[in-house]
Amino acid sequence: MSSALENAPAPVPGSVGTPRRAGLASILSRRHVGTIAALIALLVFNFLFTPHFATMQTLSVNLTQVCVIVIVGVGMTMVIATGGIDLSVGSIMAIAGAFAPQIFQGMLFPVPNLYVGIALGIILPVILAGCFGLFNGWLVANVRVQPIIATLILFIAGRGIAQVWTNGDLQVFKVPEFQQIAIGRVFGVPFQVWIMLALVLLSAWALQRTVFGRQVLAVGGNEQAAWLAGIPVRHVKRLVYVISGVCSGIAGLIVIAMNSAADANLIGMGIELDVIAAVAVGGTLLSGGRATIIGTLLGALIIQLVRYTLLANGVPDAAALVVKAGLIVLAVWLQRQDRA
Repeated sequence: MSSALENAPAPVPGSVGTPRRAGLASILSRRHVGTIAALIALLVFNFLFTPHFATMQTLSVNLTQVCVIVIVGVGMTMVIATGGIDLSVGSIMAIAGAFAPQIFQGMLFPVPNLYVGIALGIILPVILAGCFGLFNGWLVANVRVQPIIATLILFIAGRGIAQVWTNGDLQVFKVPEFQQIAIGRVFGVPFQVWIMLALVLLSAWALQRTVFGRQVLAVGGNEQAAWLAGIPVRHVKRLVYVISGVCSGIAGLIVIAMNSAADANLIGMGIELDVIAAVAVGGTLLSGGRATIIGTLLGALIIQLVRYTLLANGVPDAAALVVKAGLIVLAVWLQRQDRA
């Protein structure tokens, strides 16, 4: 065992396993410089050439649209850090979003009052989403199915489950108390932004400062060496997929709260590409072993600004898909150059 550990790859400077610099420098490392520069360039371009960009309405629209990507991206970052991938995030969003209105409207079982119904309508769908994430993790860790195949199962079947659950019907509701999780404001900032920031800070701290975070990166960096070092590899893999499921469930609730309706056919549709692009552009290695939650936040802001810039300047939304795919290719190429 000692020889295996001696041959294990040395920790990357600034990664988990090496001492951290305190303060802002430990959060915004050299890996973020290019991402921040791209973000600043997009902002400057829009300030100069995009009409009505420097308004509170534009800021609010972009923030609310980026929140869902970031929240799902937190879980996806954890999964990718272990060398996995989760294609089922959009379908799990649809399941949670379809399940919640039926609870707080008392369609599944009677609720004593509205507030108990809302509490259950938030907690139970998130737990259910975590259970679906656990199913993904069990397939990957215990059955040893390739992550892309394991999560493809729910990518296909999950949305079908949500559609069968609701008979494919649009669920329209008007429950302001529930909708506060998306459209409510604290100090003038949408409540969903506070949820996003809380998840980002908590996850960034966990990934950088806790034993679990070190285990996640160790598994992604060298799974065999991590196992020889006594890390519970299967447990870590299962847990990151649970985290991804929980984050997807929260995002699904925010989407239906914003829209005052739950449509199992559309909730989370195509979000996988946005999230993977945000994670890759943010600096997380798609092969695992290195991850940055702050980078995912910056990457999501870039993806959203690219989409907004194209739409605001008359480019069709379909072209944005091509641009996002190109960003993923560019991010992977830059990662390969960095490792070389």
